[in-house]
Amino acid sequence: MSEAAAETAGEGQPQVVDWEYAVKLGTKFAGEGPVVSRAEADAAVAELRAGANRSTGLVAEFTGLVAPENTAPVLVVDRGGWVQANADSFAVLLDPLMSKVARGKQPGPAARAVGGRIAGAELGLLLGFMGSKVLGQFDPFSPPAGRLLLVAPNVVHIERELGADPTDFRLWVCLHEETHRVQFTAVPWMRDHIRSQVQALSDTVDPSRMWQDIASGVSRMVKGEGGSIAELMSSPAQREIIDRVTGVMSLLEGHADVVMDGVGPEVIPSVADIRRKFTERRGGVGVLDKVLRRLLGLDAKMAQYRDGAVFVRHAVDTVGMEGFNAVWTSPETLPSKAEIHDPAAWVKRVHG
Repeated sequence: MSEAAAETAGEGQPQVVDWEYAVKLGTKFAGEGPVVSRAEADAAVAELRAGANRSTGLVAEFTGLVAPENTAPVLVVDRGGWVQANADSFAVLLDPLMSKVARGKQPGPAARAVGGRIAGAELGLLLGFMGSKVLGQFDPFSPPAGRLLLVAPNVVHIERELGADPTDFRLWVCLHEETHRVQFTAVPWMRDHIRSQVQALSDTVDPSRMWQDIASGVSRMVKGEGGSIAELMSSPAQREIIDRVTGVMSLLEGHADVVMDGVGPEVIPSVADIRRKFTERRGGVGVLDKVLRRLLGLDAKMAQYRDGAVFVRHAVDTVGMEGFNAVWTSPETLPSKAEIHDPAAWVKRVHG
């Protein structure tokens, strides 16, 4: 177990999730990625670092958001490194919920160990699947101010699959992920706001009914009633919180897509070809892949990119980039899930 996960679990506290097992299984399930020579690997790492550094000024110039320097490091990682980093973040972020469950009525030590191993296996498989797909990610919950992760094997895999120019594709990825870094470091209250929503979600959980609710959700899913795992396992109160988070995440993802497409034509010659091919790929490349995306809610994630980008473009076209940037003023100026689909309502509420 990493130091972060160990501190979160607490000495002597029974683990609801076996984090060490989750990382081990997730890393194995993710695989190593494409075969590359040492020279190719070194070149990819160097180009991703350079792309991230170059993107900082490009994002600031396009958005008007200025992030403090040297507050969130850029890390180029392999798939196992991404799995470990996300297990650490999950351990910190889910600590209120895990602590609440651990304080509830507990089975014997053997049953706790088995339960922790099962939860670790489920999380490990999720991290492994995601770890083989994710190109990059800003982790806002890593102290002190987050960190930007770029997953080199996945970038190389996708650029080969798309037949994209490696230099262009790597800078394109960096533009999107650097936008997320700027969002959280130039808007410092954003991290605490999202953490508060997770805390609110934790407060709605009844430990005595948690596993019963999960079983009921799985049963409904097996019957073909649709929805992702998260949707099937949430109460009305939880759905309200999830809707608020959906509004925020749609904003963040859509904003990053608008930035990468807005800056791209000036610095990435093949950006139009990359966007076309990448958009086609986002739907999933096989039946199993599409099923897993649906169950894990990744199809909803794709909708966040699309809907959020439409919202941002409408707002910018209506009130300009400076007017749009009012969205970063406080949690009250963030768009609701409904406003994401009705950007004119957000413009009216915020700008009168």
